[in-house]
Amino acid sequence: MGLFGRRARRARPAGRRPPEVPDVEASRPVVTEPLGASKLWSDGMGKVATRSVQALAVIALVGVLVFASTRLTLVVIPVLIALVLAAAISPLVSWLRRRGVRSILATWLALIALLAILGAVLWLVVRAVVDQWDELQQQALDGFDSLQTYVQDLPFQISSEQINSVRDSAVNFLQSSAVGSGALQGVSQTADFVAGFFIMVVVLFFFLKDGPAMWEFLLRPFDGEAYQRGRRVGAATIQTLGNYVRGTAIVAAVDAIGIGIGLAIVGVPLALPLSVLVFLLAFIPLVGATLAGILAALVALVAVGPVEALIVVAIVVGVNQLEGNFLQPIVMGRTLRLHPLVILFALTAGTVLVGITGAVLAVPIAASIWRAIQVWDGPDLPAKFARQKRVETV
Repeated sequence: MGLFGRRARRARPAGRRPPEVPDVEASRPVVTEPLGASKLWSDGMGKVATRSVQALAVIALVGVLVFASTRLTLVVIPVLIALVLAAAISPLVSWLRRRGVRSILATWLALIALLAILGAVLWLVVRAVVDQWDELQQQALDGFDSLQTYVQDLPFQISSEQINSVRDSAVNFLQSSAVGSGALQGVSQTADFVAGFFIMVVVLFFFLKDGPAMWEFLLRPFDGEAYQRGRRVGAATIQTLGNYVRGTAIVAAVDAIGIGIGLAIVGVPLALPLSVLVFLLAFIPLVGATLAGILAALVALVAVGPVEALIVVAIVVGVNQLEGNFLQPIVMGRTLRLHPLVILFALTAGTVLVGITGAVLAVPIAASIWRAIQVWDGPDLPAKFARQKRVETV
């Protein structure tokens, strides 16, 4: 056989096929490299750009919703207030229904009881202001004169001409056309308040009567896990709002009673209206108690004197310390699971967007949103982005 001769092949047995050799190249996955513009979006910078576009779209949607809400405050604010009040007094309606009271009658009883309490408090405040207004006016004039004498004894010089200039400026402002335009604006705001109040009452009635049915209607498009998630979010939101309002009301009532008794003992006029103001401002976390103390001290300073004002400050501080260290942890528990910085941001945003009403509603709404995130994927399973993935130590 020559060097380049072919070797004779052995005869294969009949019916047998040679073993197949796997093709390594064919078994490898085919990687298609992006072409053209798609290549620009596939690298790291492209992924960042994609996420940025998505974030901008979400921010734009939220901005449109916020803008629409601020333009429709006459409807949005009463509905939110009605939702918060419904969450607070819905246990009373449920209790009446379990006792055999018809649904419509239980709703009317709860609503009338709430309106009666609000009306009684408003009547007491107006009556106290009317009865003590002349006395307060005379005490304010006397207090201003004594304060003027006290100011002249300070280390830095404040002349009588400067004080009289401030007084004349105040009188000129009261006699100017700005007060008239402000009064007209006040009339317009009063009309809006009355309209919003009636809207709130009507919406509150239907929330108390048909709230669960309304939520079930909104969940009709969902099924399976999405439907269960909607039920969890709805129940968690209402529970958080109700616990927050009821707990805050108890704490605020204790603050108002304690500070009101102290103001009455010291002899500060308008003790009852100031107590109601303390109760209302207690619904603004972090800053509400401070504002109430400042107003009470200013009234005491003008109407009674600087020593009594210092006593009022001590009373306010003592009551707030007692409430913050002992009462609030027991009553509120873990209802408000928010960091103080988050509360401060929520207060700021609510105040800028809607004013004092936004400051009152911002914190319970933020707490409800966070509670909804905590039950997003299960009764005790938060949403994936909010789950603790490691031991968080500092």
